[in-house]
Amino acid sequence: MKTEPRAFILANTYLMAPPHVPEISLYLADEAHDLWLKTEEDLEAIGLPPPFWAFAWAGGQGLARYLLDHPDVVRGRHVLDFATGSGLVAIAAMRAGAACATAADIDPWTQSAVALNAAANGVDITFFGADLVDHAVEADVVLAGDVFYDRAFADRLVPWFAGLAEAGRTVIVGDPGRAYLPKDRLVALATYQVPVTRALEDSEIKKTTVWRFA
Repeated sequence: MKTEPRAFILANTYLMAPPHVPEISLYLADEAHDLWLKTEEDLEAIGLPPPFWAFAWAGGQGLARYLLDHPDVVRGRHVLDFATGSGLVAIAAMRAGAACATAADIDPWTQSAVALNAAANGVDITFFGADLVDHAVEADVVLAGDVFYDRAFADRLVPWFAGLAEAGRTVIVGDPGRAYLPKDRLVALATYQVPVTRALEDSEIKKTTVWRFA
């Protein structure tokens, strides 16, 4: 790793509240151009994968809002925040009374982002950095924000999530209308109008729905 993640995050982001979840503060890029629009060469030069962790994506904001407004979903339960990014959803789960939360992501930079964000919000979160797809999980509730943006990834996720639901896990996802969302497998729980970064989404507001795998 060419750049030390914690120092880079502190130097290139600011502690701020996502607009749809003002109760939580995250280290975020204040302008998408600062990080997201760097070229592949720029990112490779500093050893930085695409910085998904530096932005509060609509699906995650919607899901975090739902947990804070419906704490009974996670209260006293073990929660897994899959493809966690910034750790927003895991933090919301802990704020809503979860017994414990594990934030999982294969991007090694997210471990530092989650640690910083968890500390900023006064919660403890465990991090897991391996690929969990197709594996059993111990969590009672599996949460995922904005994960159906890629066909190949969705093709892996859908049977895994369905299997977890069939095994008795509660599987809840937040999605702003991504192309590969498996609506035929889902039950809508809530819908929000979520403010987002125009440079990332080509929009200032994304209609975001929170769904449960049936």
